[in-house]
Amino acid sequence: MKHLLSVADLTRETATELLDEADRFEQALLGREVKKLPTLRGRTVMTVFFENSTRTRVSFEVAGKWMSADVINVSASSSSVSKGESLRDTAMTLRAAGADALIVRHPSSGAAHQIAAWTKGQGDGAGPAIINAGDGTHEHPTQALLDAVTLRQRLGDIEGRRIGIVGDILHSRVARSNAILLSTLGAEVVLIAPPTLLPVGVSGWPVRVSHDIDAELPSLDAVLMLRVQAERMNGGFFPSAKEYSITYGLSQKRMDLLPEHAVVLHPGPMLRGMEIASSVADSPRTAVLQQVTNGVHVRMAVLFRLLVGSDGGAL
Repeated sequence: MKHLLSVADLTRETATELLDEADRFEQALLGREVKKLPTLRGRTVMTVFFENSTRTRVSFEVAGKWMSADVINVSASSSSVSKGESLRDTAMTLRAAGADALIVRHPSSGAAHQIAAWTKGQGDGAGPAIINAGDGTHEHPTQALLDAVTLRQRLGDIEGRRIGIVGDILHSRVARSNAILLSTLGAEVVLIAPPTLLPVGVSGWPVRVSHDIDAELPSLDAVLMLRVQAERMNGGFFPSAKEYSITYGLSQKRMDLLPEHAVVLHPGPMLRGMEIASSVADSPRTAVLQQVTNGVHVRMAVLFRLLVGSDGGAL
């Protein structure tokens, strides 16, 4: 495993190994006054973000530092990209500067794949590992992995569970990655959204589609609420924020329709009052902060697998 560009590249076995690895990192850090492992000492990890991010960027940085890697943050606003440098030249510059791993977020779908192709070994050694931290509306693999870890912790197992993904499917890389990964792990995935917020080709996804959230909630083991990505929208995809909230928002009344064991997830940031009620967001049945914590452990597992390998020995 050289890169993590898409969850579609993960077999069920590999995905499960990554989830197990994340659990092992969590256990390895328990009780440590100083959260430091020597696992990636001497390795250089660079985060390259062309879009704003809090959770993903911070958790990758924490993951790298907890593993004793040298972590360097690169943002478009403070790099030569702001002077007109091409994405290829930026990637090749960071490769030449000694990056062992490049963690890339970019507004264009396929950007991470392209960087992996540009930076692969060209006679001067292997290129850096590329981790897709979100590319346009395509994928966000580590988000799907951390969601899977959270579901496993809350539900015990993913196989045979029914998971609903609700909201702006059209613009969501989180929805696509979760649909693929959760299906790979044996779950039944239901996409719940208005027709205007479903992507072309969704019939080819390993999912079922519904437009009626109230009819689906009583049979769900978990519901993943999505942020409405207004910044990616050109035109009217629904009448108003109030109308969307009434039709697809997870209110307290709607959460009460879920089975008692069901869990609520959200990748953040949450639009309280529109897609999710504050009482739901702050409920013990909602695992938002648990997702953030698991995100660090999952990203530690991914960095370990890519930079050390599956036979890297004890933590």
